Amino acid sequence: MTVAFTCTTTTPVGPSELFDRARSIDAHVGSMRFSRERAIGGVTSGLIGDGEQVTWRAWHFGLPIRMTSVISEFDAPHRFVDEQLSGPFRAFRHVHEFSASDGVTTMTDRIEFSAPFGVAGMAAERAFLRPYLRHLIGVRNRFLVAAPPSAG
Repeated sequence: MTVAFTCTTTTPVGPSELFDRARSIDAHVGSMRFSRERAIGGVTSGLIGDGEQVTWRAWHFGLPIRMTSVISEFDAPHRFVDEQLSGPFRAFRHVHEFSASDGVTTMTDRIEFSAPFGVAGMAAERAFLRPYLRHLIGVRNRFLVAAPPSAG
């Protein structure tokens, strides 16, 4: 079963700046300090772009997690999509969208995922994974909005 949710964040940070913050490996690592998340393969620092991959290692629920993602769609500064190539989920897709109106940028995160646990996973997806992932996206987005402007 696939679970989906959407998170919306608004900020005065411009869409191009926020787009770059959202694809920054360094900003992602900074926002996930509590889980000791690190980029260990592919693009490991700076900005990730179209067709590029990153392998993450982190600790969640007391377990080491490794996940490789690819940027499968890229339309700067409006939208990009990262999808799991290998890792803990049966499927994982994260659509990042950016729009601006009247000096306010809206960043919309659309997450779809399926747990690898079969029938038992359906309960875990809704009871634990969706709230946990929604929390992670919220932490990340608050970090991105508060981050200092990127250096060119």
